Amino acid sequence: MRIVLKIGGSILYNDDGSISTEIIQTYVNVIKKIIDTGNRIGIVVGGGKTARMFIKAARTLGAPESICDEFGIQAARLNAKILAEALGELAYPKIATTVEELEQFAASGKIVLMGGLTPGHSTNAVAAIMAETLKADLLINATNVDGVYDRPPDENGARKLEEISGEEFQKLMEHSGSKAGSYELFDMVAVEIIRRSHIKTIIFDGKYPDNILKIINGEKIGTIIHA
Repeated sequence: MRIVLKIGGSILYNDDGSISTEIIQTYVNVIKKIIDTGNRIGIVVGGGKTARMFIKAARTLGAPESICDEFGIQAARLNAKILAEALGELAYPKIATTVEELEQFAASGKIVLMGGLTPGHSTNAVAAIMAETLKADLLINATNVDGVYDRPPDENGARKLEEISGEEFQKLMEHSGSKAGSYELFDMVAVEIIRRSHIKTIIFDGKYPDNILKIINGEKIGTIIHA
């Protein structure tokens, strides 16, 4: 199976803002098991708190949104690089920064990692682009919520959806922010890509990496988006 794993950047950090080497090592162990069972995987890592911190400061100082996006892109690439180092020889040593590099690096047979790609695109969009480019069978999004809800999860009566169509998901995401650092589960670019290429997508709580193996084995965890 060809899999693309998107890891939310915030998942890799402790509450005090330090990098969680423990959760990174847990992800490495899971990724090794995925490879050992004959699957291929590409990985995209988000910018998380680091990106939002720089974006907030840049915006306060008057930087345009395109520059704010650049801070987010660079932060995500740093997060991808720290995971690549933890993966060692399994990972391609350079973080792919273009689709052309993605294709070139993937030909090596090693795990390709990406962070940000283009201003105006969230790293979820990058993950969708990677999944489309690599003709992935499955896109797994490890985020800070346990699935897709019919309304903001903190609202009374919010209900988690076990399965949802691509069209229904698009309607839910239509009101997501488009400014740097404001992307929610998916931006509209990501939604459109998974729909046009019919990429099955699963959103789950990334604090529990072992669930990735269960997802690959067919267990229902998080929310399945039938795109």
